[in-house]
Amino acid sequence: MRLRLLLSASLIALAVAPALPRHAAAQAQGQEWFVPGQGQQRPQGQPAQGQRPPQGQAQRPAAPAAGQRTPAPVIAIVDIPEVQRLSAAFNQVREEIERRRARLNEDLQREQARWREEQQSLAAARATLAPEQLRNRERELQDRITDAQRIFRDRSRAIDQAAQQGLQQIEQALGAVIRQVAASRGVNIVLPRPLVIFNESGFDLTDEISAQMNRVLRSVTMLPEAAAPIEPPPAAAAPAAPATPPAAPPARRN
Repeated sequence: MRLRLLLSASLIALAVAPALPRHAAAQAQGQEWFVPGQGQQRPQGQPAQGQRPPQGQAQRPAAPAAGQRTPAPVIAIVDIPEVQRLSAAFNQVREEIERRRARLNEDLQREQARWREEQQSLAAARATLAPEQLRNRERELQDRITDAQRIFRDRSRAIDQAAQQGLQQIEQALGAVIRQVAASRGVNIVLPRPLVIFNESGFDLTDEISAQMNRVLRSVTMLPEAAAPIEPPPAAAAPAAPATPPAAPPARRN
């Protein structure tokens, strides 16, 4: 369930990404996905006269000069959840995260079963153990439970981080694909489908973006799994039996 909530939140973030992508501030200092007039002021990728864009940074389109009319909008729509459903990379991340979650749950259930067994063993031995021995075993069990809970929290956090890292790669690739497809169609505004009440089929770029997305990104590199299985505690040593005194040698006859 937690995985589904995480992916659903990521889907929502990606669904609104055409309006304001999360990584826009780092890449273009507030640049939006599509600005009316982009590509009409000068050829794509060509810097303004006398200026050079920073290396590796997207060129920010110039705002219309004072008194200049804003170009007519050319609008298209895209269904981001549908693109993700058809994306090989997105399905790879989803399946891998589900696999890691299932393994984490299995390990947790096994560990909890060991805790119950140890608690039952303590309850059965309570009448035969000395008070100090009983306290020691209870303290060891509590320490084991505390350590195990910390390990499982760390593993769960690592799974969340792997999911976020994989989804960020997909989001970045999807943003580039949307810009590329929009430019090839002469589109200067792209809206997510939930914001549109009615549209003609020719305005929908979902199929083209999905096909291009799978050509550009088939898989992503995910953070390695932080598997840390907990080994069962060694069996408590049985109390040593009292040593039998050696038999007395037979008496010598005179």
